[in-house]
Amino acid sequence: MTPQILIIEDESSLADNAAIALRRDGLVSQHAASLAAATKLLDSDSFALILLDLGLPDGNGLDFLRQFRLKSGTPVIILTARNDELDRVLGLELGADDYVCKPFSPRELVARVKAVLRRCPATATAPAANQVLQIDSERHQATFAGQPLALTAAEFRLLACLAGAPGRIFSRSQLLLKAWGDAGAAEERTVDAHVKSLRAKLRELSPKEFLVTRRGFGYCWDPSA
Repeated sequence: MTPQILIIEDESSLADNAAIALRRDGLVSQHAASLAAATKLLDSDSFALILLDLGLPDGNGLDFLRQFRLKSGTPVIILTARNDELDRVLGLELGADDYVCKPFSPRELVARVKAVLRRCPATATAPAANQVLQIDSERHQATFAGQPLALTAAEFRLLACLAGAPGRIFSRSQLLLKAWGDAGAAEERTVDAHVKSLRAKLRELSPKEFLVTRRGFGYCWDPSA
C-alpha cells in the first residue's frame, strides 16, 4: 500500500508544492488547511506521516503535536520558518521526528519524508501469544493489556521492532538502526533512555515484565513473561 501523507498547512501554495513533490515520488497526500480539518481526516483515514505547520489559523501546531502524541506515534515532520529555532527545538522535544524550514526545497522535503518512513515499521504485528500487545502500524498505535499506549515515535518503533521478533535479542546498535535509521544517529545510551521510558509506560498497565534486559547483549520482548 502506498504511504499516505497528511499535509497540515494553511498556505495553499506551500501545500500544493509539497503535494506535487510527493506525488512525483509516488507518494499520496491529503491536505488540511486547519487543525479542525486535520482532526476530521485523522479520525476517518490512516496516514503514514504528517507534515505539520506550526502557525495555523485555528491553533498552535505545537499544542496539536503535544495532544496528538498522547494517542498516536504516527511520524510528524514540522514545517517551520528558518528563524524559529525555539519552535524547532520544542517540536523535537514534543515528539516530532524531523523538521523542514520554509521556504523548503521540494527535494529536501521528499528526502526527509522518505528517511522518516524508512525508520517506521512496514507491517502490523500482534506478537504476544496471549495478545496482550497489539500494534497497528498503519495508524502507529499500540494497545497493551487492553489500554492504548501513549508513545513517542521512537518508543513506538522500538516496541514494534522488539515485539515483532519475540524472544530475539537486539543489541543497542541494532535498535538504533531500527528506530533512528542510522546506527550512528544517536548514542547507545539513547536506546537505554527510551527503553526505560517505554518500560515505565508498560508497567503502568501490567506488572509483568515483557520487555527484558539481557545483560551484555541487549533487549528482547519475552511473550512468555
